[in-house]
Amino acid sequence: MSAVTENPVSPAADDAGGAPLLEVRDVAKYFGSVNALQGISLKAYAGEVTCVLGDNGAGKSTLIKILSGVFQPDEGEFLIEGQPVTLAGPREARAQGIATVFQDLATVPLMSLWRNFFLGQEPTHGRGPLQRLDVGKARTIMREELLKMGIDVRDPNQNVGTLSGGERQALAIARAVYFGARVLILDEPTSALGVRQSGIVLKYIVQAREMGKGVIFITHNPHHAYPVGDRFYLLKRGQLMASVAKSDTTIEGLTEMMAGGAELAQLSQELMGLTAGAGAPDPELAEVARTLAEEAPAAPEDGAS
Repeated sequence: MSAVTENPVSPAADDAGGAPLLEVRDVAKYFGSVNALQGISLKAYAGEVTCVLGDNGAGKSTLIKILSGVFQPDEGEFLIEGQPVTLAGPREARAQGIATVFQDLATVPLMSLWRNFFLGQEPTHGRGPLQRLDVGKARTIMREELLKMGIDVRDPNQNVGTLSGGERQALAIARAVYFGARVLILDEPTSALGVRQSGIVLKYIVQAREMGKGVIFITHNPHHAYPVGDRFYLLKRGQLMASVAKSDTTIEGLTEMMAGGAELAQLSQELMGLTAGAGAPDPELAEVARTLAEEAPAAPEDGAS
């Protein structure tokens, strides 16, 4: 795949039927003299997974906070189903059907599953001073919602701390869906998980898409994004570097755009130089260099564009 051009947005990346559930146009965010985001445009459609990729410092966290109502953009528009809105905070974002699952998951490890599922929004029965938690209803709802995500909970009273990382993600996703999320923003849900648990979380993302939700999947890993994503937005240093539909790229092309073909090739050559001498510091470094050399794009022939 060729290098990213100055106008990298693919028209196909924005060709979807109907108005997007969520859209931002030319959004910018400044912190003093620092441009955290500049000219970011993004669309998320119902029944699709929109992947936002970038390394540390790319601006992903700032974008998440704008989409979830924590920050207000200094420039640009925020639209929900084609209507301009101004989100005063996360509570208003949730009222608009935007739910964000942050990396810390907002769970209490020593609290039971059903209490974590509701967290202050528990069903009750009775009125006035006789109002009580409806524990039976809460447990039933929690089990039914998790079962939709493929998790059969045997004991609703077990602590969340006993779950695996993938199961905690499923709990957080199911909770957001139950409380009316139409747009589900997932902040690096696979970053701290192993291969198997990451695969489980990706399955839950696909299930949320099949429920008709618009999923925004924030990640730095193209190998996690590509299998489930429908469109991909690549950020670098607060700017939008590329926007492509899945039909217009491959996993190799996505990786190349993220890493930067020329930068990847240069890094490979530097590592190969470090490992070429008799006093090479570490055989594992040589393996990394070989891997980078395989991933780096071939140099263009003379006269090639």
